[in-house]
Amino acid sequence: MGDESKGTQTEAVPLLIPLKMGKFDLSSRIVLAPLSRLRSYNFLAQPHAILYYSQRTTKGGFMIGEASGISETAQGYPNTPGIWTREQVEAWKPIVDAVHKKGGIFFCQLWHAGRVSNYSFQPNGQPPISCTDKPIQSEFDIGGSGGADFSPPQRLTVEQISQVINDFKIAAKNAIEAGFDGVEIHGANGYLLDQFMKDQVNDRRDEYGGSLENRCRFPLEVVEAVANEIGADRVGIRLSPYANYNESGDSNPDALGIYMAESLNKYGVLYCHVIEPRMVTQFDKQETTNSLLPMRKAFKGTVIVAGGYNREEGNKVVGSGGADLVAFGRLFLANPDLPKRFELNAFLNQYDRSTFYTSDPIVGYTDYPFLESSA
Repeated sequence: MGDESKGTQTEAVPLLIPLKMGKFDLSSRIVLAPLSRLRSYNFLAQPHAILYYSQRTTKGGFMIGEASGISETAQGYPNTPGIWTREQVEAWKPIVDAVHKKGGIFFCQLWHAGRVSNYSFQPNGQPPISCTDKPIQSEFDIGGSGGADFSPPQRLTVEQISQVINDFKIAAKNAIEAGFDGVEIHGANGYLLDQFMKDQVNDRRDEYGGSLENRCRFPLEVVEAVANEIGADRVGIRLSPYANYNESGDSNPDALGIYMAESLNKYGVLYCHVIEPRMVTQFDKQETTNSLLPMRKAFKGTVIVAGGYNREEGNKVVGSGGADLVAFGRLFLANPDLPKRFELNAFLNQYDRSTFYTSDPIVGYTDYPFLESSA
């Protein structure tokens, strides 16, 4: 155990400085990152998530919920939640209520896996959808459990793209009805929107392929539709221009990142959540000379960064003006009272990777101890 009194009240802790993000008064710069936990059955968020999210809620704390599918074609992993049906909306309501009762601010992440899927997750065994018909070559694997190969995707027509945009819009409306304070559009990690943006994947020759502007057209149309539906002040987006996750890389990630940052300003969205170049996948770090600073300067709203940060690194990036907020994933997963531990510079529970994606409603989910119980 570390020394819980190591931090002092006079010590400058940038991560603990309050921030006004649009109409939201945040008590700190610490964000719960969106974390898929694969514990939602039949695409329904489960009652055990009430405890999981409320454990990690502080008054004025900002939390982003796990990726939630926008339609029946959106799924790519087992036991992920959705937000496209009435039943799914009702399942989320008590979870959102629990967060609000503790004073938290809660956004729903809207997600479509695109080609990161296979026939078993698709309605009537249809091919998954994407910007391309090129399949991912690697095997489907999450949490070391192995799995089947990815299925060859179906290239979306222009008419089908319009339908997916509408699906995002309806999902955003549903999220607000479920009580969420806003939504985060998932445009990262090689999922559907990222597939369109990246030239390693997008081989289209119509208005949604080729040039940088064309490749970004679909994601920006989603942003516009969602912002028009629920208000731009309730909308954020997650991007990973530098990542090659799920075989979605780009030949000029600097240009992609800056173009998206500048374009988002036109819609007045609340925040841009960007994955650090050093964090090219959710599992591994890679040394890189790329920087998010140009995107930070280009985007006029709030900037959230993610990428395996610890307390020292988070304080440094906020203190230097490199970001407004820092999203913590694995550390927050294992430390439900992470803001308190950062305040005291206390020891941290170690996360257990083997329980990240199990179906157990308690073990590795709600059984990580708080400071008071582990002292």
